[in-house]
Parts: sequence; structure tokens; C-alpha cells
Amino acid sequence: MNTNIYIPTMIGLKYHVSLPVAAGTLFVGIPYGISLLAQWLYGWPNKPGYKKYIEGLKPRRIYCISRAVLEMLKYLQYGRLYFQWKSWYKNVDNNKHCVKGITYGRRGMKLDLYHSPGMDQYKRLPVVVFVYGGAWGSGERSTYCLLAIQMAKELNATVVCPDYATYPKGNVLNMVQDISDCLLWVREKGHLFNIDKDNIVLIGHSAGAHLCALATLFLLDGAKELGIEAAKQTDITSAIKGIVGLSGVYNILDHYQHEKTRAVEYVSTMHKAMDGVDNFPYYSPTHAIKKLDEEKMKKVPPFGLLHGTNDIIVPLESSVRFSEILTSLSLKASLYLLPKMDHTEIVTDLMAPDRHFYHSIYGCIKQEYCKFMRKS
Repeated sequence: MNTNIYIPTMIGLKYHVSLPVAAGTLFVGIPYGISLLAQWLYGWPNKPGYKKYIEGLKPRRIYCISRAVLEMLKYLQYGRLYFQWKSWYKNVDNNKHCVKGITYGRRGMKLDLYHSPGMDQYKRLPVVVFVYGGAWGSGERSTYCLLAIQMAKELNATVVCPDYATYPKGNVLNMVQDISDCLLWVREKGHLFNIDKDNIVLIGHSAGAHLCALATLFLLDGAKELGIEAAKQTDITSAIKGIVGLSGVYNILDHYQHEKTRAVEYVSTMHKAMDGVDNFPYYSPTHAIKKLDEEKMKKVPPFGLLHGTNDIIVPLESSVRFSEILTSLSLKASLYLLPKMDHTEIVTDLMAPDRHFYHSIYGCIKQEYCKFMRKS
């Protein structure tokens, strides 16, 4: 009799103890573990002494950082695409369509150059400089080989994809210098690759869109910080026929506020790459464009701004507000808000024709590209 009563009681006690432990692990242990690891790797809140740990351990911050990290698991869906671009880039048979590892600029950065397959290689084609994103702290040119070759086909252009000094190797000024150096390379060395150096279009994604806009505005303003002769800066800007921004960041302070709502502002590389909050206005295209005088304003190239409505990394308001500023200054700007598209799809879906949004995104880019070329 005692045995029959004792065993169910122990089993019940076992499950009674295990459920709270399991729930605690799921709702407390795992989120705290994820967020603590993220903060240990990427940075604690910018608070003095022990206060940074108090701030870092607040439940809301723990929850938000854990959620942001777990959201990254969706990138697993791009596993097949990852192996496709790795395979394409390593395949020496594809070298007939591209030239890899060309050294450019003051820091000895590398760029890859892609020719449109099937086109007469002796015909001079306009050049598209594609600048990838990565929160100013990551990215490499080889990742975008499929995008570059498809872009060369779709736009009938030569595509240049440069690396640049991402944080911590460089700050945003260094990155802008690298993009400017790449444009200078196109102007001075492009003839060696049969590039039409007088017709340049910039296309950038996320942080890359920010760098395209900022580099162009710095060049227009003759910024001494670029370390390029004034005459050469003028020469470069005269060749830029337009800029396409894909889910770009154009106001750094606004984006910092967005990062704060997601509680990721301290683990983000953005404020570090900008050398602190005080530099946010200086590195914001929305502020830089307002500093131009009337003559320089006339030389600002047209912008085509594309943004997905499902983007939670960079909200669509970023492109909407920049478009409004450009329009208020009587500058040419087109805005495309693409339904059900997120921050990643707007660039990964440019890599292969079977991707869901491939044709809709290229449709918008082609429309802007044709406008730029007619302008030239």
C-alpha cells in the first residue's frame, strides 16, 4: 500500500519541480545568456563603472537584444544562396566575366569588376559602383558576386564592387574616403577595363546607401577631409549621374533613436563607427545636403530611393524623410515603397532571377537607371 502511494507522489513532485525550472530556463536563463554574450562581444552600455551592468541587465534590454539575436536565425534560409555565391566566386571558369582583387586607394583596398556576359567586351559601358551594407562593421565584396553579375546583365553595365574599411579597421570618414578613392580609380584607371568613366551610377544597400550619399555630398562640397584635390573632386562629381539607395540610412540621429527603441544601440557598431554621438549630424546626408550652397546644390545628382515596407532594421521612414528633404530643396528624387519586403530581401533577391522579389526590385532600379542615362 505504501509503495503504491509513494511512487505517484515522487513522480508528481518530480514534474512539479521540473516545470518551474524549465520555464525559468526558457524565459529567463536563455534570454539572459544570449543578451549577456552579445553585450560581452559587442559592447556594454556606455555608463560609468558598475552602472553599465545595471543598464545592461534591465529586463527590457535583455528581452530586446535576445529578440534581435534570435531574429538573425532567419538568415539560415539563405544557406543555399550562400553556397551558390561561394561556389560561383571560387569557380575559375567565371573569371572570364570578372576581374578580382584589383588594388585601389590610399589604404590598398580591393575591388572586383564585373562585365556584362554576352556583351562586346570592347564596347565601353557605363559603370555601376555597388556599395554593400553591414552596419558599418561587416561585409566583403565576394558575398555580392551573384548580385554584381546579375546587375551587369540587367543594366548592361560594368559593375564595380569595392571593399572598404569597416569598423574597427576604420571609422565612417575612412569609409567615405575609400568610396571616394574607388570613384577616383574609375576616373583614372577605368579606361584600362573599357569603362565609360563619364557615366557612373552609385547603388548602395543600408549602410552602403548611406556611404554612397555621404561620399557624393562630401565630394560636391569639396571636403578637405577626403584628402583628394579639389579639381579631382569636381571631376568625379561631374561623372556621377545618379544614386540608388536600397533601404538606406540617411539621418544617423533618427536611426540611433530607432536602435534605442530596439535596445540595440550599444551592441550596434554604428555609434562607434561614427566616433560618438556628437558626430551624428556631420555624418548624416540629411544634414550634409543642407550645407551646400546654391551652386553646389544644382550639381546634386538625382536619387532613387527603394525601401521595403516590412523592414524593421531600417524603418521605411528613413527613405521617406530623405525623399521629402530632397523634394523640398527642389532636387530630383523618386521613392519606391515595396510591399512585404524586408531589409535583407531587397538585396539578396537581386542575386538570382528565381528569387521572389527579383523582377520587382530590378524593375524599379532599371526605371531609375534609364532616367540617369537619359540625363547624361
